[in-house]
Amino acid sequence: MSDPEATATAAPDTTGLTAPKTPLWRDRRFATYWVGQGISQFGDRITELALPLIAVTMLHAGATTVGLLTAAVWAPNILSLLVGTWVDHHERKRRLLVVADLLRCVVLLTLPVAHFLGAITLAQLFAVALVAGLGQVLYQTSYPSFFVSLVRRDQFVEANSLLSGTRSASFVAGPAVAGGLIQAVTAPVAMLVDAVTFAVSAVLIGRVRVRDVPVDPPDGTGLFRRARDGMGLVLSDRYLRASLACATTINLFNLMAGALLILFASRELGLSAGVIGLALGIGATGGLLGTVLAGRLTRRVGLGRTIALGAVVFSAPFALLPLAAGPTWSRAGVLAAVEFVSALGVMWLDIPLNALMTAVTPDGVRSRVAGAFSSVNYGIRPVGAVLGGLVGEWIGLGPTMVVAAIGGSLSVLFLLWSPVSGTATIEELDSVHEAGRG
Repeated sequence: MSDPEATATAAPDTTGLTAPKTPLWRDRRFATYWVGQGISQFGDRITELALPLIAVTMLHAGATTVGLLTAAVWAPNILSLLVGTWVDHHERKRRLLVVADLLRCVVLLTLPVAHFLGAITLAQLFAVALVAGLGQVLYQTSYPSFFVSLVRRDQFVEANSLLSGTRSASFVAGPAVAGGLIQAVTAPVAMLVDAVTFAVSAVLIGRVRVRDVPVDPPDGTGLFRRARDGMGLVLSDRYLRASLACATTINLFNLMAGALLILFASRELGLSAGVIGLALGIGATGGLLGTVLAGRLTRRVGLGRTIALGAVVFSAPFALLPLAAGPTWSRAGVLAAVEFVSALGVMWLDIPLNALMTAVTPDGVRSRVAGAFSSVNYGIRPVGAVLGGLVGEWIGLGPTMVVAAIGGSLSVLFLLWSPVSGTATIEELDSVHEAGRG
């Protein structure tokens, strides 16, 4: 659940249900943003592969160090609640999105520069991870208000399907391109490409003209008090509370596995960067299939059951990784298969869960709620990454993957003990929201 699209919340549709139904991709403003996000997503796939490979192949980092490095990427999310509360009182969210992109562009540029100077260190990798993570927090807390200014409520599902589809596509081609690029020009130089994609995204977002959503005038309430109220809203809502518990559990165990995945594929499976990238790219096609099937599955079995199924299908496949053996194609095939099924599951989880959160979140506190959700949901990821590194050193990389698969799958219990699992349609959530949340 690492993307802002997965935590966006939308305002009530003020344009009416009779608005013209034209394909959203033909809307110039949305298309401009969509292109920028797509380019940036492809760049992100490079950094996700390159950053740990710099640590492993150039600086000879072990499992604990790689886990800590992954934790550093997610650690700034602990501040999401405060950042989101601060963002809620800034009217020009588009400007904050541009600042977030430019911040990440600049910090990533320091790695190829340091490489040319022969001065890359682990300390720099950690600094880059932390600053880039802070930029991501600023982006994901500013995004919800920008999103609801960009599209109408009746376009919400269509917009998120397009954005999720692009993200899935980046996971198909991105890792293979990233692996080949890293082998050709080294990992630090390859990160130059991701820096450029952030610059392109900033330029395109800057060209999107949206109506700024009015913010509440200052009422003298302090930042920490408003942050506490945002967290209280999430914890008091039965739907948001269960969603948060499920997503947080998944992220804890998913990051245990994810922090060690490149290390496992490189050292345990003996795969090269190019083969790893190819396997991950092939596996990511599951995300594309999941995007296509999510709507149909939701209509067939219901919104809540699709979310619950996605939680299990997303997590369970990691248990199969230790079974990889034999020739290179066989080991790479298991890695690709695990990624395929997991990517299928994450779309079944994210798309309907996104819609559920949209239906139950009030318009006036979107950034605050997104920040509260992210501070816990994403804030747990550093813990998972560090825990993965420690457990990996203790019991081995393979058994750690099994532990992560079991723990992540158990997250479904939070949904089964809540009204989420029994929710069939968005319309039900709308009626619940009108009646008042309990």
